[in-house]
Parts: sequence; C-alpha cells; structure tokens
Amino acid sequence: MSKKKALGRGLSALLSDSPEDPNEKLETEMPASQTGSGSLGEISLDEIEVNPFQPRQDFDQVALNELADSIKVHGIIQPITVRKLARNQYQLISGERRFQAARLAGLAYIPAYIRSADDQQMLEMALIENIQRENLNPVDIALSYQRLITECHLKQEELGDRVGKNRSTVTNYLRLLKLPPDIQAALRDNRLSMGHARAIISVENPDSQLFIFKKTVSEDLSVRKVEELARQVGMDPEHASEKKVVAMPREISQLQTKLSSHFGTKVKVNSDGKKGDIKIPFLSVEDLNRILDILKL
Repeated sequence: MSKKKALGRGLSALLSDSPEDPNEKLETEMPASQTGSGSLGEISLDEIEVNPFQPRQDFDQVALNELADSIKVHGIIQPITVRKLARNQYQLISGERRFQAARLAGLAYIPAYIRSADDQQMLEMALIENIQRENLNPVDIALSYQRLITECHLKQEELGDRVGKNRSTVTNYLRLLKLPPDIQAALRDNRLSMGHARAIISVENPDSQLFIFKKTVSEDLSVRKVEELARQVGMDPEHASEKKVVAMPREISQLQTKLSSHFGTKVKVNSDGKKGDIKIPFLSVEDLNRILDILKL
C-alpha cells in the first residue's frame, strides 16, 4: 500500500517528483539553511518569526480555520516569503495568514521563498502585499499608501510604479485621509463607496462634508446625486466666503462644530461675548423638514 504524501508540500510538490515517504525531503531541494536570496525551500515553522512591520493586525478566525482545513487537504499552494536572519532563523515578509493557518493545520514545515531584505524593504514589501488584498477597504489602502510615502520615503510617482497605479489614483486615495473621522469610518464599514467619497471631498469645508455624508446615508443617494449636492453646497455663498471668516474664540468654534455635526449642515454661531445668534441654513424644503424633525418642531 502506498503511503500518503506529506501535507504542506504545495507548489514544490507540483514542480518535482515527490518521494512517497512523507518524512523524506525532496532530493532536488537544498536544505533551507543553505539556500540563498530568492530561493525556494521548506522551512520549519518553529524557525520563523512573524513580521514586526505587518500592517494587518486583525485576522478573521473563522476564515483562518477554513484556510487551515483547506491546507490539510491541498497543502500550501502559494509559498510564503521570508528573509534569513541567521542560521535556522527566519522572519516573515508576507503570507502571515498562510503561516498561521499552517500552524492550525498541524504542519511542521512550510514552503517559502527566501529573500534578502533590510527593515525598510521588509516594510515596503509587507505594505504592498497588504494593498494587493482584494477585500481591503479604501481607507486602509490610503493608510498603506501614506506609510509607503512617509516611512519608505517614496514619492507619489514611485509609489504608483510600485503598486501599479497612476499618480491620480494614488492622489485620490490619499485625499480620503483628509475626510472627517465619521466619513472615514463609513468607508471602512462599506457604508460609503469610493465614488461617494470622491464627490464629498470635492467640497473643502468639513462641516459641509458631514452634511453631504449624512444626507447621502439617510437618503441612500447615488454617486451622481451626491455630485450634484456637492456642487450646490459649493456654490452656496456661506461656503464661498468661509475662507474670509475671522478666527473666533475656541469655545465658539467648538460649539459651532458640534452643532454642525448634530444638524448635518454648516451652523453659524455669532457672538460678541455677551449676546449673539445661531444660524442654521437649509438647502431645500426637505432639508428644512429634516432640521425641524431634529428640533422636534
């Protein structure tokens, strides 16, 4: 009776004639400790430490268990990538999900590409691999782009070449990081699309951005409707002259921001220190009714 082939052979098993004995190493494969930069070998999981530059911190445990079950059946199809630190000591560059799932599957060895890389190259490769994930949200992509620029000292043109995107695409993602936190959170949670966000960011004032965002979510507006709304807000005299406003006391500024967020529109607070007024603008009858509902009038 023939013995079962070892789990975890993956790609190396497909490329070579695998021996029947699961404990026997491939004759054509050099031991991991003797391989050089760019080589492919099988490495003990106990000799690999995780990547300290890993931008991804959270792994879905259910998905990880499913991957482990798949590895038990099919092995590791795509090798991980590591760098060599010392004899029998490696550090993960990319493939942490496969590495963690291989542990869950009970593998002792894992196929790996062995590369030479310094700390900056490690960070760059980890970030780029993270960007290439299919399910990454726009804000996380933008944050990875920003880290590549600031920590890896890349210019936007260089960054575009690294990730296969043109400069305008990179710029559009980076602009998302200027949006208020509430809007960024909606992008992370897939409650807002990249198209909606690009329309909102065409308006510079954060309070106006929040107004458009809240209206978009509450009324489930299409991207085209949001673009039209952004143009209307951009043409409003209150917004057109806002750059000329004289700096106001901090307490009044904080109150104005809080009221603007509450009502989802740019609220204007005027005060001479003793008296003043609060102005709540509206863009349509429907918008007025929305504000009256908030005021419970």
